Amino acid sequence: MAEQDSGAGMNAADLYSEEMFTDRRVGTIQRLTPVTAAGEPDSSRSVLYVGQAQVMTPAGALPLSFEIPAGSLAEAVEGFGAAAEQAVQETMQRLQEMRREAAGSIILPEAGGAQVPPGVAGGPGGGKIRMP
Repeated sequence: MAEQDSGAGMNAADLYSEEMFTDRRVGTIQRLTPVTAAGEPDSSRSVLYVGQAQVMTPAGALPLSFEIPAGSLAEAVEGFGAAAEQAVQETMQRLQEMRREAAGSIILPEAGGAQVPPGVAGGPGGGKIRMP
């Protein structure tokens, strides 16, 4: 019987060693070097570079994480700004889409639904208390 992946275990065929680099001003770059389950370099897979930065918004700092297309650390440093700018633009577009979706999700009661007695808030009579 095949073993099912519960999602909680690590994939031994997709391991990376991680190194962090920062200029202590703009952000950080992670260099993810592929390794085997024994911890040896895996030359059959490419090294990945991931940038991390924060954008200040009225609600506070918004963390960004983005892949930087690069073949070396020097290329990743050079490409950091453009990749960060693209990540900011994509994040702002997603936020605008979420705002539009939230604004368009007004819930209306179904026609013919349960009737609320007069004098009860939200029912006919405008929610006023009637005195006998």
